[in-house]
Amino acid sequence: MASFSFIIGIIGNVISLLVFSSPIGTFRRVVKKKSTENYKGLPYITTLLSTSLWCFYGLLKPGGLLVVTVNGAGAFLQFIYVTLFLIYAPKDKKVKAMKLVAIFNVGFLGLVIAVAFLAIHGNVRLTFVGIICAGLTIGMYASPLSAMRNVVRTKSVEYMPFFLSFFLFLNGGVWSAYAVLVKDFYIGVPNAIGFVLGSAQLIIYGFYKSSSEKSSEAREEEGSAHLVKGAIEMRDFDEAEEAQIKNRRLNKGRSLPKPSVSRQYSIHKIVKALSLDHP
Repeated sequence: MASFSFIIGIIGNVISLLVFSSPIGTFRRVVKKKSTENYKGLPYITTLLSTSLWCFYGLLKPGGLLVVTVNGAGAFLQFIYVTLFLIYAPKDKKVKAMKLVAIFNVGFLGLVIAVAFLAIHGNVRLTFVGIICAGLTIGMYASPLSAMRNVVRTKSVEYMPFFLSFFLFLNGGVWSAYAVLVKDFYIGVPNAIGFVLGSAQLIIYGFYKSSSEKSSEAREEEGSAHLVKGAIEMRDFDEAEEAQIKNRRLNKGRSLPKPSVSRQYSIHKIVKALSLDHP
């Protein structure tokens, strides 16, 4: 059982690293453009806090090596993201981000470590840190709820990245299984909630993805129908306009003044006189 839990933990490490490394493309763009554009620094700051605390939890927990390795790597990546954000963010965002880093990653993290070592002893220390870590992880898994709400409201999956939802789903499921095997309540509860929320995200994505495709096809068919209808109406309009032009020409010909009888008689006399002059 111990070896099986270790294998599951290794799989969990790999999936978690995929989740932690997902913003690499974003920060490659930030470095290239030398601007954070509309990106927010709060998700990376809070994830840095979460991974740091989980790393601390793994150090306190007997047999917590796999917890330390994955969260140590995650904390390192998040530290790089936060540093790049502080370098390339505009001045106002940079000041806000630095305040958040000071509050969460220095103040709160330092307070938890100080309380754990100075005020709490024995198993209560692990419980204290575990509860805080579980709460932060639940918050991390719950963060995409706003994206889910936007998908339901707009009926579009444009702002819900599929692979992030998929890897969060896998991450929650694998670490839930690991927690059951090692009997760790603090790892199990938040990841079980993450697994449920990840499943909900994938269901919503699949439902509205198919709905978006159907509505797109319907719009294309409707557009084609409008084009055909417009072409027919244009042809009918052209035919009607051509008929009106012909009618106007015909009416104009009919409305021309006819020569009077006396004028016709004078012309006839002139022609006859001319014909008599010739032998």
